[in-house]
Amino acid sequence: MQQCLNTYLNTFYSVRTLTKTLTVRDEVYRKLLKVKREGESFSDLFERLVEGASPLETLKKLRGCVKFRDKEVLLREIYVARTERRL
Repeated sequence: MQQCLNTYLNTFYSVRTLTKTLTVRDEVYRKLLKVKREGESFSDLFERLVEGASPLETLKKLRGCVKFRDKEVLLREIYVARTERRL
């Protein structure tokens, strides 16, 4: 029983502490440093930024920012691009 419990705890700990390496351009890194709070890890920063991102609010902010010259041409281009990605 103790062996199973130790295996479970070690597995759980390993899953919770997985790390990933991200590569960002220097200018992006400098921008991240500017918004990173004192004592905040980059993981905490990313979590804060992601949690604060509301897709609906982002769309509302973008409303009216784009002017369509020819909606049908734009929709055709989107359809072609999606089809090419699926191939």
